[in-house]
Amino acid sequence: MTEFSIILEDACFLEGSRWVDGRLWVSDCYTQRVISVAEDGSDPRVEAMIRGQPSGLGFLPDGRLLAVSMRDQHIKRRESDGSIVTHADLRGIANSQINDMAVDPQGRCWVGCFGFDIAAGEPMKPAVLVRVDPDGSAEVVAEDVWFPNGAVCDGRTLIVAETFMNRVTAFDVDADGSLLDRRDWARFGDQPGALKLDEVIPLLDMAADGMSEPDAEGAIWVADAFHGRALRVREGGEVLQEIDLPEGQIYDVTLGGADGRTLFLATSLNGPVEAERDDTRLATLFSTRVDVALG
Repeated sequence: MTEFSIILEDACFLEGSRWVDGRLWVSDCYTQRVISVAEDGSDPRVEAMIRGQPSGLGFLPDGRLLAVSMRDQHIKRRESDGSIVTHADLRGIANSQINDMAVDPQGRCWVGCFGFDIAAGEPMKPAVLVRVDPDGSAEVVAEDVWFPNGAVCDGRTLIVAETFMNRVTAFDVDADGSLLDRRDWARFGDQPGALKLDEVIPLLDMAADGMSEPDAEGAIWVADAFHGRALRVREGGEVLQEIDLPEGQIYDVTLGGADGRTLFLATSLNGPVEAERDDTRLATLFSTRVDVALG
């Protein structure tokens, strides 16, 4: 039986977690906070307030924090003096509310968006992927992506969860930052033949959400947003391990810790849509130990 430790509780909705410099960093979306904690949950700190609702996080090569600001379609940057400035403005580039993000070793951001208005009950529409260069310039690098969500990028390969398509998708990253050779990194089921979200969700074998960096064997932990579990997946789609949550859902996972063998799981007892939250504090960050360390 999986043993869990509570790292952070009484949060609203946790997203975008990253293990950096001996601490776990995470966005609490609807309280507008970026928080960091030590591996055991001690020494909690509010690292930034992102008024446009934080989600995906990352770091520039010089260590400055980057955070998605969902509502105003900005990427925010925390300067060395703690001030928050606009790193990139994606209005007119992203075709909907932006969400999760990967930042590669070169400092490029790879940003996904919803593609449609979930809260308004719109039918699903394809979204775009946007690349933001270190100078803040941005361009669309992929289209026809269905709810691009959790992502990781080592500068050579970009891996993106397509939450409502039963798949995780990979691209090669060219020297100029363009994306090539789009392919299934893992497929978990057939593409749903529906566009209304309440009809799509029952057709999902795996609702891929937040993802960890690859471990030492090249596998990735993927949160399954609608089935209360996290899967360790090998390229090609083989599921190597499953961790189930006793109650609630897992929306994000990160592999880290002092020895690289602590898996952090961002969980909640209710959904991610703000209208459903009613200022609740039902989100918890758990940790558990795994056998294969971060690569």
